[in-house]
Amino acid sequence: MNNRIYLFDTTLRDGEQTPGVNLNQDEKVEIALRLEKLGIDIIEAGFAAASPGDAAAVRAVAKAVTKPLVVSLARTNKEDIDAVINAIGDFDNTGIHIFIATSPIHRERKLGMTKEQVLEKAAESVAYAAKHFSHIEFSCEDATRTELEFLSEVAEKVIEAGATVLNFPDTVGYTTPTEYIKLFEYVKANTPGIEKVRLSCHCHDDLGLALINSISSIGAGVTQVEGCINGIGERAGNVALEEVAALLETRKDYYGKETGINLVEIARTSKLVSRLTGIAIPPNKAVVGGNAYSHSSGIHQDGVIKDKSTYEILKPETIGFTETKLVMGKLSGRNALKKRFEKLGYTVGDEQLKEIFSKYKNLADRKKEIFDEDIIALLETQPSKDQSYIYNFKDFSLHILPDNQYRAFVNIVHQDGSVIEGIGEGNGPIDAIYKGIDTAISIPDTELIDYKINSISKGKDSIGEVFVKVRSKGSLYQGRAINVDIIVASADAYIDAINRISAHSEDYSTI
Repeated sequence: MNNRIYLFDTTLRDGEQTPGVNLNQDEKVEIALRLEKLGIDIIEAGFAAASPGDAAAVRAVAKAVTKPLVVSLARTNKEDIDAVINAIGDFDNTGIHIFIATSPIHRERKLGMTKEQVLEKAAESVAYAAKHFSHIEFSCEDATRTELEFLSEVAEKVIEAGATVLNFPDTVGYTTPTEYIKLFEYVKANTPGIEKVRLSCHCHDDLGLALINSISSIGAGVTQVEGCINGIGERAGNVALEEVAALLETRKDYYGKETGINLVEIARTSKLVSRLTGIAIPPNKAVVGGNAYSHSSGIHQDGVIKDKSTYEILKPETIGFTETKLVMGKLSGRNALKKRFEKLGYTVGDEQLKEIFSKYKNLADRKKEIFDEDIIALLETQPSKDQSYIYNFKDFSLHILPDNQYRAFVNIVHQDGSVIEGIGEGNGPIDAIYKGIDTAISIPDTELIDYKINSISKGKDSIGEVFVKVRSKGSLYQGRAINVDIIVASADAYIDAINRISAHSEDYSTI
């Protein structure tokens, strides 16, 4: 009996479809490298046919990682498949993930295709991809609202054409555990050649059933689970892979399954994805939430003091949570900083350490107490080297006007070296600076939708982390930045969002 469960991470593709999440190439590579340390088996790096930028990011991920298999999504047409071939076809550790909708509502209302046409497209696309890739996953989009007989027909055709993994997604989070089990049992019993392929599940959380549906399918013979870190994704999100891994580890006595996950990397991976996407982790979220290992009830506290296993089924240190420590000071040297990163599980190159240490010394001049969270933030918020980022915030000056209004003078450096000046007036310093940036960089049809401030560590001089969301031409773009000075962080975050808008304006299409 096969007791190995493979974990397929789609944070960089399905997760990026979360409204307002726009990861650049550097950020995707950073997440992919962290997923590799976590022990993820397959990374879906993006949708190569979406844009040249997406194709370049998919390729960059495939080049950066060595252990996980890297795949790109593709529709059942030659153009999409060629985009994947051109992006990653020359790497050994790559594959392709092809999909087509199979449910009646999708066939008739979205695709305008008959069953016969869907079968033909599915088989043709897999056969073409098989000339270039040995790993071919095929997904029946909206499988849980598809006739079981037709699912079996599609499965048989794509297996004959060369598919190696069959995925039956609960695309709209519609199914129940009992129904999902029946789906896999039916396909297994009625599809010739099914024993040749790996069965995969992909569950969305629209009705709060993503985790239980995913885990239930394992009992029906599924050996691959697809999801995202922190459960991000379209609408209500995907199953959270850290929850799948923690559950299978904690209840190994019941499920008897193994994953390749390095559990101690879960917390670091979760925090990184949260920071780069700008999506905060709810305090009560399972496994990685801030309250997941807290106890306020007197009875619970008494039990935990006597024996932690009375109320803790999973130790926080098992997944990488450690107590906040005051670790560094103004006189700490570069080698001490490097060793602290190593103890926290981060690998930092000499050139990167040089850049971070310079920022660390500036921080130490302004912040009396420096914690682990502070130095991790310095590492994980290094400026992007993406050449499409054309603006950098230089400096500003503020003047208080009558009626508590502010006037801001801002200077922004263009990538060609020129300095752009802007003036803005607003109800507060940040409002004035944002209006000044708007006058300096004229991007039409933009609107600030959301603005959040988080404290990264302890103390009144904590580093401030700012997230913004900006709407431009119907799409949402995020921006983020950190600084002890919250006004500077706010300006940098807004510039970050504008850079993302500029980068996508000529190189992005919604699929």
